[in-house]
Amino acid sequence: MNKKTIIEKTAEYARKTLEGEGSGHDWWHVYLVWQMAKIIGKTEKSDMFVVELASLLHDIADYKLHGGDIEIGPRTAEKWLQELHVEQVIIDHIKQIIRNANFKGAQVNDEMRSIEGRIVMDADRLDAIGAIGIARTFSYGGYKNRQIYDPKVRPIMYKSFEEYKSNTPPTINHFYEKLLLLKDRMNTKTAKIIARNRHKFMEDYLKRFYREWNGHA
Repeated sequence: MNKKTIIEKTAEYARKTLEGEGSGHDWWHVYLVWQMAKIIGKTEKSDMFVVELASLLHDIADYKLHGGDIEIGPRTAEKWLQELHVEQVIIDHIKQIIRNANFKGAQVNDEMRSIEGRIVMDADRLDAIGAIGIARTFSYGGYKNRQIYDPKVRPIMYKSFEEYKSNTPPTINHFYEKLLLLKDRMNTKTAKIIARNRHKFMEDYLKRFYREWNGHA
């Protein structure tokens, strides 16, 4: 089976698995990450076969939706890729990317070793900020039955992944605990450029949110 066919089959697998998912980690999120990874990948020397497969499978079983099991994503991806007879060395690389692509807390260092992983990480993070990122944030907050905002609950800069993944703050806090931090944690030049405008849009949104919260027109 050639690489093009493997990518096509993986895209269809991801679509069928995630279509209609309601937390903001659905097929269209995966599709946008996949397309952005291809854009970023054009400017970097990387193995685009790995980039595309890791993009398509990065949320195939997100730990946030599976009881905090951080290995369910890599396991699910491995099972699928083995069925397609992808080389194990490539599978292991993709598993490492999936395992480390998630944001793990404001004070937790990223552990992505390869350029392919950094491309996928950047593409995923770009879809977490800007207009679509805001929509996904509130979608996830609703999915988890979280408050939109509580001025008495202050954002926390988590020091460990365990603290971060067990938190249940109001959705607005997520902007400060993650989204507004991502612009400065992009890896590639292309992603850094794209992130600037998306970051500014979020800042403007929050200013408007607080104006309305405080009773202004």
